[in-house]
Amino acid sequence: MSTVSIDKAGPRRKVKYGSMSRDRAWALRWSYFFLVLFAIFSLTPPLYMLITSLKTSAEISAATNPWWIFHPTLANYVELLTSNQFLRFFWNSAMVSIVVVIVTMAISIPAAFALARMKFWGSATLATGVFLTYLVPDSLLFIPLFKVFAVVQEWTGIPLLNRWYVLLFIYPTLTVPFCTWIMIGYFASIPKELDEAAIIDGASWLQTLTRIFIPVALPGLIAATIFAFTVSWAQFLYPLVFTTSVDQLVLPVGITTTLIKGDIFNWGQIMTGALLGAAPPLIIYAFLMDYYIAGLTAGATKG
Repeated sequence: MSTVSIDKAGPRRKVKYGSMSRDRAWALRWSYFFLVLFAIFSLTPPLYMLITSLKTSAEISAATNPWWIFHPTLANYVELLTSNQFLRFFWNSAMVSIVVVIVTMAISIPAAFALARMKFWGSATLATGVFLTYLVPDSLLFIPLFKVFAVVQEWTGIPLLNRWYVLLFIYPTLTVPFCTWIMIGYFASIPKELDEAAIIDGASWLQTLTRIFIPVALPGLIAATIFAFTVSWAQFLYPLVFTTSVDQLVLPVGITTTLIKGDIFNWGQIMTGALLGAAPPLIIYAFLMDYYIAGLTAGATKG
């Protein structure tokens, strides 16, 4: 009887597996199809920027084949990398981004730990409110923020407007709410037995945070750090409003305001500056995303 049951079940299993394999094959084909479309859609703009950056202004103005380089040159790269003005923009962006990342993580980590683990009245509502503040668009905030800093500058006499360091106070209004929200999710996913065991062993809340939660939530820290750096590096509206002098500009605003004069667009250097400006975030993603993915897979398995 066992032989008969096996024979009866065998064909059914074979048909079922064959159907599943065909479905998976079609799903794989469609996945590759849309992946190729997405890759073309995503890589076409930077490819065009790279091609344009290797052309002379005369070749760009000639309106020949925009996807072909007849006389390749590195003059745009040499001119920007040897320009004190461009290097100043780069330095301002680097200083602002690094300091904002440090300030953001110093505020977001303890705030997220308190909201996720130190339960108190209104903690859930406060956590939701923190995230909702991030949803307010920049176009609604820059006018009242400008007025606030103008009043503070008038009362204190401290020059804030048209200074690159004013961005150190403004950017955290964008980065802290979202990074705090990210860290709340990671801290809340950690088993409660870990902090309970630490408290029983005599550890303080600060020791529990630094010795248990931060190492375990390292993927969340990396994700929040990448987000804070990317936002600080690529922000355009706030530095455009709060800084006007050339020596106070950051890279995104400096490229557009100095390389565009009236109706004259220096496309070669604009594309070159955009590619050079995209390099630091790209390098950070290339190095840190491996650790980020490894941390996620390690946290998803047991033992």
